Amino acid sequence: MTSSANLQVDSARLDRKSAALVFLAFAAAYFCSTLVRAITATLSPVLTQDFSLKASDLGLLAGGYFFGFAVMQLPLGRWLDRHGPKRVILYFLSFAVVGCVAFSMASSFAWLLASRVLVGMGVSACLMAPLTGFRRWLNGPTLVRANSWMLMTGSLGMLSSTLPVQWLMPLTGWRPLFWLLAILILLCMAVIAWIVPASPTGTVTASVGASPASYAQVWRSPYFQKMSPLAFFNYGGLISIQTLWAGPWLVKVAGYTPLESATGLFYLNACMLVTFWTWGMLAPWLIRQGWSIERMIAWCVPLSLLSLAVNIAGGSETGWIGWAIFCMSSSILGSAQPAIGMAFKPSLVGRALSAYNLMIFSGVFCVQWGIGLLIDAFKAVGMTEVASFQAAMGGFLCCCLASYVWFIRGKADNSHQ
Repeated sequence: MTSSANLQVDSARLDRKSAALVFLAFAAAYFCSTLVRAITATLSPVLTQDFSLKASDLGLLAGGYFFGFAVMQLPLGRWLDRHGPKRVILYFLSFAVVGCVAFSMASSFAWLLASRVLVGMGVSACLMAPLTGFRRWLNGPTLVRANSWMLMTGSLGMLSSTLPVQWLMPLTGWRPLFWLLAILILLCMAVIAWIVPASPTGTVTASVGASPASYAQVWRSPYFQKMSPLAFFNYGGLISIQTLWAGPWLVKVAGYTPLESATGLFYLNACMLVTFWTWGMLAPWLIRQGWSIERMIAWCVPLSLLSLAVNIAGGSETGWIGWAIFCMSSSILGSAQPAIGMAFKPSLVGRALSAYNLMIFSGVFCVQWGIGLLIDAFKAVGMTEVASFQAAMGGFLCCCLASYVWFIRGKADNSHQ
């Protein structure tokens, strides 16, 4: 990065008050995106009943959100680098509003799935837009903290998708909930339009004579290649469990009632909220003490693999506490996103973050649907419900272990690409 580029980036730094307001505006939108992301876990019993869904159908429906999310990541990265976070997120959120309204009116599984994909497309900028802006507006340790606290806000959205949704269901039914979500997203759009800077002043462009920014520079990066399998299987799997499969496990394996399951998911997401808040406080201090994000990941991921193995072996004895421990021990993977952002020059950061997000949410789609397919397949050959869930999760564990081995064997650091 040239010295003039450094001066441009420095001039883009926000003061403390402005940074806090911009963070809150983006956080409100991310809250809505994670609420609608995780709501299928709570609604899975009623959707299964109303539309006669199999496990594979439920996995596909939940994964449809992430499919829509994933297909938008590559164009999203180019648009973020070219047009800035504010303009892009407002354009995208308008599709989320339409998707929520369409979901509330669905009369068939195909309609539900199409609406779910549209919602995923619409909220696909809710994390990448602020992270792209934060990369230009905040310094390194503050960037890591902002990322952790953004994920904490996401956990608050997931928390709201559990017991609050379960309590509202007898009063409203599930369809009006999506009208309420559409209204909330519209309010977030108004706040972003009012508070967030019109464009990321100080956006760095390629210098004269330099090759134009492209995704090829991201895909070829040894550091990106080292981190991608963890994003696909481990982080994608964390989101898959948190936003879908923890719910059916609690009901069909552990024997919870729907209300008990929603309560367990509420506590799980509360634990994740506290965990991300803790990482936001702890990670900048660890970085100043010489702990790299890669080192934190190397120490924490084995704990998540161990907890997953214990949960699988426990079978019907594994309740919400076991899945909360798995999710909490996997939460360090969220810190990989700012590490990816800092690994690339500012003119590439939108593409780098979106490419990494593509790996994450492609993984979520594949893991969510894949677990459902495996459960149905194992049941078809005569295995019990509990054994089918255990076998499907065992396949997921093997994939996570392989991706961790790939990460450990990689030697690339996150110096600027």
